[in-house]
Amino acid sequence: MAELFHTTVRVFFRKEGRIKYISHLDIVRCVSRALKRSKLPVWHTLGFNPHIYITFALPLALGYESTCESMDFRLTEELPMETVVSRLNEVFPEGLTAYAAAPAVQKPEEIAWADYEITQEFDRFDGDEVAAALEKWCGRSEIPVRKKGKKGERVIDAAPHFQIQKVEAQGNSLHFDMRAAAGSTLNINPTLLLDAFAEETGFRADWMRVVRTAILTKKLKNFK
Repeated sequence: MAELFHTTVRVFFRKEGRIKYISHLDIVRCVSRALKRSKLPVWHTLGFNPHIYITFALPLALGYESTCESMDFRLTEELPMETVVSRLNEVFPEGLTAYAAAPAVQKPEEIAWADYEITQEFDRFDGDEVAAALEKWCGRSEIPVRKKGKKGERVIDAAPHFQIQKVEAQGNSLHFDMRAAAGSTLNINPTLLLDAFAEETGFRADWMRVVRTAILTKKLKNFK
C-alpha cells in the first residue's frame, strides 16, 4: 500500500481587537471549527473519537494581542500555501487573520524570546514620572518576582530575562518595547514584571495594551 501524503503546515496569523479576551482553549476550539468549515484536507487523529490535531508554538496570554502567532496542522493533500491562507481567512472570525503559511521548519523547543509592544495609561501619574521609575527599577542587578507554575509558586530573579527599550512618555501614558524570555524552559509574562514593578513603586496602570510582535529563537531569529 502506498504511503499516504501528509505534511505539517505552519500558519502564521494575527490575533487583534476584541478577540484578545478569548482564552487559548477557546481559540483552539475556534480554529478547529474554522478548519472544518474551510474544507481543507486536514489530517485527523485515529481512534474512537477522531479530531483535528492542532498545535500552537507559544500560547498567548488572555488579554494580549499579537501580530505573530503560529499554529501547526497536517495536510493530507498537496496544496499551494496561498490557498491555505485564503481558505482560512474566509472562515476565521473577526480578529483572526492568517497572513502566511509554509511547511514547518523549526521546533517549538527552539523558541527562547518574545518581543512585545506595551502601552500603559495612568489616571493619577505623569508618564515621565513613571518612565523614570521604570528605568531605575529595570537597572537593578536583581529583580525578584514570584512566578506561579504547575509545581507551585517560586521566586526567580527576572533581571537577566528581560529588557525594556524605546520608552516614550506622553502626558499620562507610557509606551515601550519589551523583550522577555519565552518558551518551554522559561516563559515570562510581561504582566508578571509590570505587576511586580507596580507593587514596589505604586505606579499601577489604569489601562494597558500588550501586543506580541515577534517570537524568536536563541539566535534572535524569527521563529519559522
